[in-house]
Parts: sequence; structure tokens; C-alpha cells
Amino acid sequence: MAAKVEPFWKRKTLAELDHDEWESLCDGCGLCCLQKLEDEDEDDGSVYYTRIACKLLDLETCRCRDYPNRRQFVPDCIQLTPGQASEFRWLPPTCAYRLVAEGLDLPPWHPLVCGDPQAVHKAGISQAGRMLSENAVSEDDWEDYMIFRAG
Repeated sequence: MAAKVEPFWKRKTLAELDHDEWESLCDGCGLCCLQKLEDEDEDDGSVYYTRIACKLLDLETCRCRDYPNRRQFVPDCIQLTPGQASEFRWLPPTCAYRLVAEGLDLPPWHPLVCGDPQAVHKAGISQAGRMLSENAVSEDDWEDYMIFRAG
């Protein structure tokens, strides 16, 4: 009988992942592309997510419209790397990068687990269809669109 092989995210550290494995951890929720607010009165690193999406995020598919060139148009777009794993607390608690960094398993709706890239939307994890482009909302009004806290 053949031995059962654990999936790569269980048997490898983030630093051991190849490029394709790393990219496949993204579940396509788009939450990391939402504008975030930091409470300057709190020192606990809490970040508040809003429904305001980066101008490059497709509001229906939750995918970047120009992922390979995004930093040309959004210079402060954060490029996640394995070396930043200790800083992933700002990512949503459902994020595979954060989960793997914390030694946790992926949720059942993650495309690598269930095989369905739409499962993240069906499970209500993404904000597909519920976001606004940053071009449509004044930055002064972003507080009115907060949806959850991470940190």
C-alpha cells in the first residue's frame, strides 16, 4: 500500500515553497487588496479592513487586473514573501499565507483543498460584489466602510 503524501502546505515551510506553490496558496478572496485603516491610538497592531478596493482589483472576481505589473500602478502594493511571515498578522485570519505561517491547515473551501476556485466566493469569504473602488470613495470617508478588524 502506498503511503499517503501530505499536501505541500503541510509538509513544507513557506520558505521551502516554489513559486507556483506560493502563488497557489492565494485563495482569490481579494481581502488583502482592500484598503485598511490603522488605529493610531492603539499599539496592538490592529488593522481595520474596509470595503474599499484597490483601483486594480476586479470587484466581481476579486483578482488583480494587472498582477504582473501592479507595482507600476500601485507603488505601495505589498509583495508578500516568506521572509515576512512573522508580519502576516495584518492579513485576514482566513488567509492561507497567514494560516500556513501559523502552522494551521487550510479551510475546506480553499481551492487547493476542494478544487473549486469559486468556493471562496460561495462560502462568503470574499467581498465579491460588495466592494467599491478606491476611485469612487473619498479617502476621508473610508471609516464609514469598515468591515472587520485583523491583527
